[in-house]
Amino acid sequence: MVTLDRLVNVLGGYGARLCCCPVSREVALRDVVMHDAADPRELRGDVFLAVGTESIATAVDLAAAAHASVVLVRGAVPPDQEATERAEAGGVAVLLVEPDVSWGQLAGVVYGLVLEGRETESGRGPTDLFALADSLADALGSAVTIEDRLSRVLAYSSRQHQADRARLETILGRRVPEPVRELFERRGVFGHLAESDEPLFVEADPEHGLTGRMVVAVRAGREALGSIWVECDQPLSGVRRAVLRDSSRTVGLHLLRSRASADLERQVESDLVIRLLEGTPDAAAVLSRLGLPPGRFRVIAVQAHIGDERHAALLLAFERATTGFGWSRPGRSTLFSNTVYTVLPGDDVVAARAWVGSIREALPRQVTMLAGIGAGAVSAELPASRREADECLALHDVRPTSNSAIAYDEAWDDILVQRLRAAAASGRAPARGPITELRRHDDANGTSYVATLRAWLEAQGDLTEAAERLDVHPNTIRYRLRKMAEVTELRLDQPAKRLAMIIELAVSDPSP
Repeated sequence: MVTLDRLVNVLGGYGARLCCCPVSREVALRDVVMHDAADPRELRGDVFLAVGTESIATAVDLAAAAHASVVLVRGAVPPDQEATERAEAGGVAVLLVEPDVSWGQLAGVVYGLVLEGRETESGRGPTDLFALADSLADALGSAVTIEDRLSRVLAYSSRQHQADRARLETILGRRVPEPVRELFERRGVFGHLAESDEPLFVEADPEHGLTGRMVVAVRAGREALGSIWVECDQPLSGVRRAVLRDSSRTVGLHLLRSRASADLERQVESDLVIRLLEGTPDAAAVLSRLGLPPGRFRVIAVQAHIGDERHAALLLAFERATTGFGWSRPGRSTLFSNTVYTVLPGDDVVAARAWVGSIREALPRQVTMLAGIGAGAVSAELPASRREADECLALHDVRPTSNSAIAYDEAWDDILVQRLRAAAASGRAPARGPITELRRHDDANGTSYVATLRAWLEAQGDLTEAAERLDVHPNTIRYRLRKMAEVTELRLDQPAKRLAMIIELAVSDPSP
């Protein structure tokens, strides 16, 4: 079940407004009914969809008769005083939905949330997977674990009798320990699950704290969704084997329903986050819909891939970033083009890097993940923080050995130079000047005037330091400077000229 508060927050992304609420926002919603003028039967349900009603007042009366806690009405005009008084008298909250939202779309959202809304340990879901694991464990007389394709625990039975060490570590860590996973890989378990729908017995391994296991793949059509694991000393046979095989279809159905509900919530969240990143005058209201507190934020941009494959790893990163709801995770995320963007509360860059680290640790080892962290920003500055995060992410191209998240706080100077390089590449840099003339002279005569000038400027005029940079004598620097003055007018005594030359050198010649 879900609460009225949860329903209001999710439907806020579809333009719904809570106009009247005489009941607690924590009231539980367990079922949905839809008005049908052609059906005279009495309706009863917690959420009333007032399809085709003449007015809000009529919708409220029908909802009160159905003992509903909330009624959904399409319209642009808030309820008048009469409708409000009827709602308060009948104990019915009124959710007003924008007229351009279709009843079909609205019903899909509401039915998905309310009827499929039991939350899992991770905070998402429609599912009774835990109850299903318990039922299966009772039927088989053994402990059961349901896992996804990456060996992460989705649900487990409460039966713990004679649970082995591997199972306990799996449940506590929410995923199969890496040594045990490697053992399964060597034994060909995952290969069998990829190709066969038949249960497989996995022999015990005392060294890894593993008693025997029976495992079967869970699929939807040809797509692998996960697996069911049963502790057992000997292979299951007869009725018990048939129960395990048949249960895979039931679990597959639950996982598909869970995915549909999670995708729905992710879509609502994604749309709201995109509005923040693109800039919106009602940023404070959008933050409230997302359940984020007012204050300062950082935008984090993440890209992930496995070799040349650019999609699967990114989807895994997005799934990990959006696992959980409300208090169970700090940020809110969207998947846009080839990047996952997350709005993370707080101004601490250390906390932002720790969040990036938690995502990286949850991904398979073969995934390459890159991240950029924008500067701290209030809600109105989030578009700027998003651009900074993108620019930090792009710096990985010029820092190929950097695996850590690049933050704007430490990289603003590199980003400034990158912006200037982009401007120069578009033809907005001067085409003539001292640097151009010196470079032309170097090309024609084999001199090193540009490198010498750069060393002198970076050493702030210190001949000894400049000479050490070039591994020459200070008198060589003096001589070259005199010869440069014969080629072009440098005016090194003017600070503005020196600054302009440093900028041009950084932009046009990034390799000192």
